[in-house]
Amino acid sequence: MNRMSLIYLDNNSTTRVLPEVVEAMAPFWREQYGNASSLHWLGQTARHAIEVAREHVAALINASPREIVFTSGGTESDNLAILGTLAANPNKRHIVTTAVEHVAVHSLCERLAKEGYRVTFVGVDREGHLDLNAFAAALSDETALASVMYANNETGVIFPIRQIADVCAQRGVPLHSDAVQAAGKIALDVKSLGVRLMSLSAHKIHAPKGAGALFVGKGMRLKNQLVGGHQERDIRPGTENVTAIVAFGEAARLAKRRLGRGLDDVAALRDTLEAGILREVPFAHVIGDSANRTVNTTSIGFENLEAEAILIALSERGVCASSGSACSSGSLEPSHVLKAMGIPEPLAHGAVRFSLSVETNRQEVDRALEIVAGVARRLASLAPMADYAANG
Repeated sequence: MNRMSLIYLDNNSTTRVLPEVVEAMAPFWREQYGNASSLHWLGQTARHAIEVAREHVAALINASPREIVFTSGGTESDNLAILGTLAANPNKRHIVTTAVEHVAVHSLCERLAKEGYRVTFVGVDREGHLDLNAFAAALSDETALASVMYANNETGVIFPIRQIADVCAQRGVPLHSDAVQAAGKIALDVKSLGVRLMSLSAHKIHAPKGAGALFVGKGMRLKNQLVGGHQERDIRPGTENVTAIVAFGEAARLAKRRLGRGLDDVAALRDTLEAGILREVPFAHVIGDSANRTVNTTSIGFENLEAEAILIALSERGVCASSGSACSSGSLEPSHVLKAMGIPEPLAHGAVRFSLSVETNRQEVDRALEIVAGVARRLASLAPMADYAANG
């Protein structure tokens, strides 16, 4: 299926690399292929390119370039933030996080709990809002770190990071925020937010996979988790992926330019798609807070349908979307996010996430609406037959 006929609504999973980003990175595949640790001119050309990229990524979140550590992606950034903080504070063995974090944080915290750390997973309500009182009560003198995502990857729901950071500061607990789904969609300012660590990922803002960043606030104690050379201020050793970092920097520059007015059209298209689905499919329901979320995301539950069947049917018709569920052991189970929100199973099993980007246009949305509504109605008409067959 060619690009012209494809309707891509899975941008929270990954984004298409923008032409300007491809152009920026191309020379570092061909002529400027030096190792940034080398002293010769080719190496120093690579070093300069990395530092320019660092400035652009820092500007996206209003940080100092010295506070940006490049990694391989959001998952590594999350792991480095949490494990690095624990290693730097061996006498503190308590972590506070939420029940709806990305698996890069959630699964790591589950593993740490099995290894003897005390982990508090603070719950959310049906709209995806964090219980701030429960969060504050969970913090103690033994808490090494709190980790709270900025925006949820499944629902787009935004967390009150400034308030959370204030609560953490009162208890002397550093706050890490996974802002992978917020960067480029929300104006981020680490200086006013009060976070000590923040994770970012290149491929969520129209750069290629393979690059990420961790903001490490001045004075934050963090121990490296990889052992090797002295790259990235000894925090993240290893030869830098210059090409991906250059691309990340250019994508960050473009993303900062789009903030504000440039995203209004994305929000309008998201609302058009969502309203149309709710109008055409009476058993469809928005999951999560429909007001306080990222501009590009809508999670819709199709009651009594299976997300897997919906996604396959959509894919056959050229629409790319994602599920709010995770496939495990051959059966489709609601994700830990939807379970934590208390979404009823008939709705959770049919949860589909549609995530737009700055490349999405009105013609695609109109066509997607027609296809989604048709698929949902067709599957619903087959449901009684499936129930009959299952029950004999």
